[in-house]
Amino acid sequence: MARIMIVEDEDVIRLALRRLLEHNGYAVDVATSVKEALASQQVNNYDLIISDLRLPGANGTDIINKTESPVLIMTSYASLKSAVDTMKMGAIDYIAKPFDHDEMLETVARIIQTNSENNPPHKTGTNRQGKAVANANGMIGNCQAIRQVYERIERVAPTNATVLIHGETGTGKELVARAIHAQSDRAGKAIVCVNCAAIPETLIESELFGYEKGAFTGANSNRIGLIEAADGGTLFLDEIGELPLEAQARLLRFIQEDEIRRIGAVESSKVNVRLICATHRNLKEMAHAGHFREDLYYRINVMKLELPPLRERGKDILEIAETMLRSRCEAMGKPAMHFSPKTIQAITTYVWPGNIRELENAVERAVILCDGDEIDNELLDIDLELVDINQIRGRQADPASRQTRDANKKDTGRNKTSAGRTADPSEDLSLEDYFQHFVLEHQDSMSETELAQKLGVSRKCLWERRQRLGIPRKKASTRSGS
Repeated sequence: MARIMIVEDEDVIRLALRRLLEHNGYAVDVATSVKEALASQQVNNYDLIISDLRLPGANGTDIINKTESPVLIMTSYASLKSAVDTMKMGAIDYIAKPFDHDEMLETVARIIQTNSENNPPHKTGTNRQGKAVANANGMIGNCQAIRQVYERIERVAPTNATVLIHGETGTGKELVARAIHAQSDRAGKAIVCVNCAAIPETLIESELFGYEKGAFTGANSNRIGLIEAADGGTLFLDEIGELPLEAQARLLRFIQEDEIRRIGAVESSKVNVRLICATHRNLKEMAHAGHFREDLYYRINVMKLELPPLRERGKDILEIAETMLRSRCEAMGKPAMHFSPKTIQAITTYVWPGNIRELENAVERAVILCDGDEIDNELLDIDLELVDINQIRGRQADPASRQTRDANKKDTGRNKTSAGRTADPSEDLSLEDYFQHFVLEHQDSMSETELAQKLGVSRKCLWERRQRLGIPRKKASTRSGS
């Protein structure tokens, strides 16, 4: 049974969260402050510590450096920038208030599963080394999917195995190829990168294999191909799914025999080249449809690395964006800039169909247009109206998390039926019930601004939660700020 400690000073949230977690099979301890948590609990013996950001005496972030357990920080949308800072200080994740059962359970399950399955003690050094090499080659992030990529890089790089990198356009496939090359024993030799889609079909074979003088009109001298140029090193064929069938046949012989024959030549010559391929297409389906040689597919699909799209990389998105921001500011000779809270929210909720490449362009455009030191959401020029946050969360959740969410919908429904009654904090009150209870009780005496401040959320978040829960706003109120 996983052990969790909650550090929260507000009684209603602390008791409701404790019951929620205990009802779902977790062993839970509680504390009302960082001092109490450190004094009365063995903070290194927990699978997860959930702490509020703002606590009496010391902020929740103070516990991060005093424990080896992962720390999940709870915060409001109004202090989203502070939440980002907590990630830099070592928090495993943050979750915005107010949250419901599904959101909390999904986050807790993901963190505990990730730490237990993907970071066993005997892999720690390997993951760290693989991540260091990947970072040195421009790869950024620490989400579960990208950590698996780091591990695969660490394992496959020292070998001569052919690697197939699959991922959507703009996910950083060339960076992965360079990281593999840099960690191999061929690192001292060249890596030759070829975009198969960028070379005309009539020239692809001569570009790859070279040609002899007089082989065709215009061949006025001998020329080595890109495969020969990579001799002793690595050849990276990007978008290999665009390679013509004729060139695929010649490439297959190169893979099988480690030799090539220039166009117009009689003799073949041996080469020693490590092959890495990449594509955004489904090569298996293309092979079945006759658009890609099936024998070539099985030859290059020795070790497959799957790159996640940017929309599924969670908090990595912001880390990547901030790294790009620093880089663009330095390259353009501009003073250091930072993202506004609204911009941070936009970056982390937008689906990024163009992935890292689209994000890079958006950041660069914003740096060019920004006159001050804070980048506003409008400068990104992304269409947030296309975003359905619930759909995004559904895509990001793994099957286990979705099952957890579905299993708890009945409990959530039962809790909602009691939302209209006046409840004592000691009763089994859900976090969503608490929100409804507080708004209904105080909306006649408080303005919208005051309600939002007491709940620790923005006015926009308060309005959205009203709409979702069907709590009408009192139109008769004339208080300022309402």
